[in-house]
Amino acid sequence: MSDSKVIDKYKGRRIVSVIGTSTASPDLYELARETGRLLAERDCIVVCGGRGGVMEGVCRGVAERGGISVGLLPSSLSEANPYVSIPLVTGLGEVRNVAVVSAGQAVISIGGAYGTLSELGFAMRQGKPVVGLRTWQIRDEKGEPSAVVCAATPLEAVTAALEGISS
Repeated sequence: MSDSKVIDKYKGRRIVSVIGTSTASPDLYELARETGRLLAERDCIVVCGGRGGVMEGVCRGVAERGGISVGLLPSSLSEANPYVSIPLVTGLGEVRNVAVVSAGQAVISIGGAYGTLSELGFAMRQGKPVVGLRTWQIRDEKGEPSAVVCAATPLEAVTAALEGISS
């Protein structure tokens, strides 16, 4: 395939980063899976950390709908979940969190531990639209709620993220 055909294939597709815990409960895993399905149905490319938990759930949902997921792995291909379409080893360890959120035009956070919290900070610092689905509740230094849009369902999360890209 020529370079121009590759560019045309992906031109205009939205890229959404999905972040969340690598040790997801079955409920969070299913929320991530449904989020992945919905993003793939809307022809989005999904970027995540490529490992287990929420990352595996979202990649599985994307795969089930024939979409594309990119997993930015910390140090080894062996870390990739079985559903990630394109596993990329960064060699950056947890510093890859910056790359994960930087790659997306919007970010959806599902659940999360401290790595997710760092990704949320990077995403907000970059001015990305950020949507939370059962994730961290963040306040600024004045005690004011952050700009994270709260969603109750995967459909609400995907809709809000894509509206954030459009605006």
